[in-house]
Amino acid sequence: MRSPLIKRRNFRQIAVVLLLLAGCSSESDPVLEETFERLYTVQPNADISIQNHDGAVLVYGANTNELQVHATKKAYSRMRLKEIAIDVSVQLTTVSINTKFPPKPKWALFDRSGTVDYTIVLPSTAGISQLRLVAGEVLVDGMRGPSVHAWLGAGRMLAHNCFTKIDLALQRGNLTFSYDWWEHGTFSVHANIAQGNAWAFLPSNSAFQLVAETAHGTIANDFDNLAVERTASTAAAKIDMFVNGGGQAAIKIRAADGDIKIVEANP
Repeated sequence: MRSPLIKRRNFRQIAVVLLLLAGCSSESDPVLEETFERLYTVQPNADISIQNHDGAVLVYGANTNELQVHATKKAYSRMRLKEIAIDVSVQLTTVSINTKFPPKPKWALFDRSGTVDYTIVLPSTAGISQLRLVAGEVLVDGMRGPSVHAWLGAGRMLAHNCFTKIDLALQRGNLTFSYDWWEHGTFSVHANIAQGNAWAFLPSNSAFQLVAETAHGTIANDFDNLAVERTASTAAAKIDMFVNGGGQAAIKIRAADGDIKIVEANP
């Protein structure tokens, strides 16, 4: 005969399973969408702040004095879709784009709180003081302003043709930055990856100081043709060198746990 203690344990286990199942919807549930589109006039040197939770943030710098914001909200219920709020605040020299999500269900096996995908076109001379996304994809393309600061919790991060001071931080995922051509000016890329790999695609005529370091991984550098591996006797794999004389540009990449690849890419 089972003891009352075993019966109570079984009852609790069944109750937990039922609660979890109650939080799950059928795979056939349609994804509901709602589009947000706005156009604003902004200063060429405006300071931009962008915050999102789940989804994507794609930012394109252009020769314009306008800010175009296109966003697609996605959720599995009308209530959830309505609860996702997009707040755009435009002042004289500052812009804030903030996304507010409803609280996540505590007992669901899957997060059904929704996502937001942004496509943002802004002056290439603007600065991005904050671009923050918890999970998803970040792309920054064609920026030439004072600086760009981007943080991603988990997912994929990309930077393309950004001739500015760009700081990229990734907690978990893969990071890629690339240049289709090279300009001999003062700009820099600082990339920090906690867990994941990094790729840099650079033209043959690039001139920059390169510092790359990984605590647990390897470094491959086409500009040196020498792979650097971390061994048991060394604390980390690291290279510090000047490519084509160094110039005024600097590229610094650090991965706590992951590989780094510097690719000589002829456009």
